[in-house]
Amino acid sequence: MKAYQELSKEELLTLKAELNAAYEDAKGKGLKLDMSRGKPAVNQLDMTMDYLDVVNSQSAMKAEDGMDVRNYGGLDGIPEAKKLIADILEVKPENVIVCGNASLNIMYDTVSRAMTHGLLGNTPWCKLDHVKFLCPVPGYDRHFGITEHFGIEMINVPMTPEGPDMDLVEKLVSEDPAIKGIWCVPKYSNPQGYSYSDETVRRFAALQPAAPDFRIFWDNAYAIHHLYDDRQDQLLEILSECEKAGHPDMVFEFCSTSKVTF
Repeated sequence: MKAYQELSKEELLTLKAELNAAYEDAKGKGLKLDMSRGKPAVNQLDMTMDYLDVVNSQSAMKAEDGMDVRNYGGLDGIPEAKKLIADILEVKPENVIVCGNASLNIMYDTVSRAMTHGLLGNTPWCKLDHVKFLCPVPGYDRHFGITEHFGIEMINVPMTPEGPDMDLVEKLVSEDPAIKGIWCVPKYSNPQGYSYSDETVRRFAALQPAAPDFRIFWDNAYAIHHLYDDRQDQLLEILSECEKAGHPDMVFEFCSTSKVTF
């Protein structure tokens, strides 16, 4: 089939009529499909209802460090919450900042802060002529929506069963200082369900970017969300690998409890 821009007006009108007919046929089936990703079913939500009865007026309201949790807390979350997330991500509690349960908000805020204030003393991205991001494709459209919103140029990187094409990633980040980041869903990535191999994780940690403020945006959304009891992928922990490779600040890792409770 020819590209749309190569079709004549008559051909475009014919194609439009065919597509409209197919669309009306699909609507006529009366299907009620919810294509939202990561959305718990009602019976899954019901499993967490007991949580609403755990805390009452008789409950102890002190964190393990003595903080009164009824009041304003610390900037990075109460110790128990930091420990919980640290256990999920296999990292140290001191490396965890607890925000809301929606990790996309945190990713947006992280990119926004890099745009307006820069990272670790580097020039704010908004003051640069060009800012680029690597985007493994197919990938998560809401990641790409964030970078698109800020006018960041997005460069496609093909996905493989082992993860992104690391030969291309290594080449691009080492040659172009305008490349400031890469989006990653390292475990059960949509839509293929690929998980990054150990070699891929190690190659990420060993990257030698031309930009000192290059960051890996590691969205570990499905860290504990296995589909099968007998088939569970294990992911090499990226923070410790980056630390071993001498790049302890090269990665932002994100996770969410949105798929655990309401």
